[in-house]
Amino acid sequence: MSLLEASYTVDKPSSPSPFHTMTVVAIVLAGISILWSFADSRMVGDAAVWMKPLKFALSFALLFATISLVEARLSQQVRTGWAMQIVAWIMAAAFLSEMMYMMYQAARGEASHFNFSTPFNEFMYTVVMAGGAVALVACTGAIGWLALRDKQADFGPSLRQGIWLGFLLSFVLTMIVAGYMSGQSGHYVGLHPQGAPTLPLVGWSGVVGDLRPAHFLSLHAMQALPLLGLWLDRRGSQNGINTIRLAAVGYAAVTFAVFAQAVLGLPLIPLG
Repeated sequence: MSLLEASYTVDKPSSPSPFHTMTVVAIVLAGISILWSFADSRMVGDAAVWMKPLKFALSFALLFATISLVEARLSQQVRTGWAMQIVAWIMAAAFLSEMMYMMYQAARGEASHFNFSTPFNEFMYTVVMAGGAVALVACTGAIGWLALRDKQADFGPSLRQGIWLGFLLSFVLTMIVAGYMSGQSGHYVGLHPQGAPTLPLVGWSGVVGDLRPAHFLSLHAMQALPLLGLWLDRRGSQNGINTIRLAAVGYAAVTFAVFAQAVLGLPLIPLG
């Protein structure tokens, strides 16, 4: 049982929500990427060809699982209303189109991001992928707004504020950081030589600026602030809403600092 489930008891939807379904689909696609990687050892740049679909599938799984937990605590009227249904359809279309293209490119042994080698690749990256990314984060912000406005939702005051500001920050910060990154030739700021040291697991550059740490922070505000709000509610904090607001300002400041460091060509953690 999750922390969120342990804190609130409400009637569960009678059937799985679209976000539950998308979570499962993303996990399945991650599994397919892992299995396929055993039979396909090709590289795209300095990364295994199936690493990009795997990372995105896991990120999507976390995104939709987070939304599922929030959605389950909304009132039935909001949960089944037209706004949530439209948001679900938009996010499903963006999610599936992005994953299909990334897996198609991986099967071809080509990059899906920053690939302008053909008109088709350029269109898929600059229109389909970019449009899908904007739709996903915009819908995330919309869900945060629905959670804030739903007075019948089973949220404590700090958790409600954490969901709203966390989801909003993920939208705003991702638009800034990812918007800048999409206009570059890659996520490195400077020349990252082949075989240069990178941070374990995440693969962020240890020698030049890398825009991915700021992108990571922007995406995960939607988990960090709700978890803080949940913790404050469980402690019975009397000043939880103000704490969440201060935390949101601090989170944004840290994200912008990491972003500025990358733009200046400095690695997050120098490794030589």
